[in-house]
Amino acid sequence: MPVQLDHLLVPARDGRAAAERLAAILGVPWAAQAAVGPFSAVYVSGDLTLDFDEVAPGDAVPALHFAFRVSEPEFDALLARLKALGIAYRSLPHGPDDHQVNTSVGGRLVYWREPDGHAWEALTQSYARQP
Repeated sequence: MPVQLDHLLVPARDGRAAAERLAAILGVPWAAQAAVGPFSAVYVSGDLTLDFDEVAPGDAVPALHFAFRVSEPEFDALLARLKALGIAYRSLPHGPDDHQVNTSVGGRLVYWREPDGHAWEALTQSYARQP
């Protein structure tokens, strides 16, 4: 069996709220309480779960970056959910929210921020694969 990423812990000030918000944006299921541990789980796919873990009060939340590869129809649906939820997005990893979609890598991609500072990305074609 090839190595496969199973789950990641995502630090958050309010794990339940962060999990619910990401699940709404991605259009995937979530649970306020994961099967194991004190986490709120977002079931990204049959192969990957993001477990939101609350940081201790007063502790800093390290800003992380997560990228989700989606199909063209899934991208359209995700972008529509961002717009419907009033979530600002941008075409570049850093910089101002320009409400644009980046098409410079052959597919489409968009970035948005989570209230804890995490940078999320949705793309239709990976630019990170080994040649």
